Amino acid sequence: MSYQDEEDIQLMQKLTAGEDLALNELMHRWRDRVASFLLRMVGDHATATDLAQETFVRLYTSRKSYKPTAAFSTYLFHIAANLARSHARWKGRHPTVPMEDEAGELTHDPVDPQLTPDDAAALNEKAALVNKAIGRLPAELREALLLFAVEQMSQAEIAAVLRCSVKAVEVRVYRARQMLRQMLDASL
Repeated sequence: MSYQDEEDIQLMQKLTAGEDLALNELMHRWRDRVASFLLRMVGDHATATDLAQETFVRLYTSRKSYKPTAAFSTYLFHIAANLARSHARWKGRHPTVPMEDEAGELTHDPVDPQLTPDDAAALNEKAALVNKAIGRLPAELREALLLFAVEQMSQAEIAAVLRCSVKAVEVRVYRARQMLRQMLDASL
């Protein structure tokens, strides 16, 4: 277990013991990664922000049941993934008309200021295509891929988050990559 994992576990133990300020430190350390994961899961900044806040509310409310048997990130991303799945189910039962920006796209990656305008535009276009393709993946494949590629979790950690076998994670990541490759080849 890494030093950061040990610090996170200690913070959770403090939170469990009644030191509510430990939650602030956990939020400071994990807020951006959780929000980024959720943004890629739900595709909407406002919803991702709300779900990230709800993730920390759930972390706080479940603090007494926390057992440090795995990395803290596994526990935290399990909460976030469950919220994203619940939101997807709710959204399926309550369809709405999507509101998009003027370009009709959401971009997640900042542009490198050293790029020429043409290169920056090409990079933004490719990033938008990849983000759209990721958004079209089935939820279980998208979760596994994002946790593996973006959050850089091990397959064992992802298996704990998604409550499936390591082999299932391996298959989901493989299938997600294959589907992405097909979608991107078709759009280029």
